[in-house]
Amino acid sequence: MQKKMNARMIRKVRAGKAQFMGMDVLILNTVGSRSGQPRETPVAWFGDGDEAWLSIGSGGGSQNPDWYTNLMTHPEKATIELPGRGPVKVTPHRLDGAERAEAWKLISTAQPRIAKYQSKSDRQYPIVRLLPR
Repeated sequence: MQKKMNARMIRKVRAGKAQFMGMDVLILNTVGSRSGQPRETPVAWFGDGDEAWLSIGSGGGSQNPDWYTNLMTHPEKATIELPGRGPVKVTPHRLDGAERAEAWKLISTAQPRIAKYQSKSDRQYPIVRLLPR
């Protein structure tokens, strides 16, 4: 079911309709951490300046999502796709400390439901800043 939903969202993003539940969505292209195979994943993003995107790895609450593991294993192979824009090579940076706190404030203000979702988990969701390279 998740694969079908992801495929549908990817088609929507490529067709220029890049929103889901009030959040902007991009396509994150990674390489599988174990398989080495290309992976495409729609993920919500939040603007962080002119040329930076923030994503949060909620992964259903209990564990980091596969896209996050893939991204951190092969950061040099990451690209994103945004509506009306070809693939952009990006460098991911996991945010910690004050940087994470600042990003969390931006994200939770934009989407309060994410803060509610985080409050139900025992782990702190990772936040990744994607910068063009």
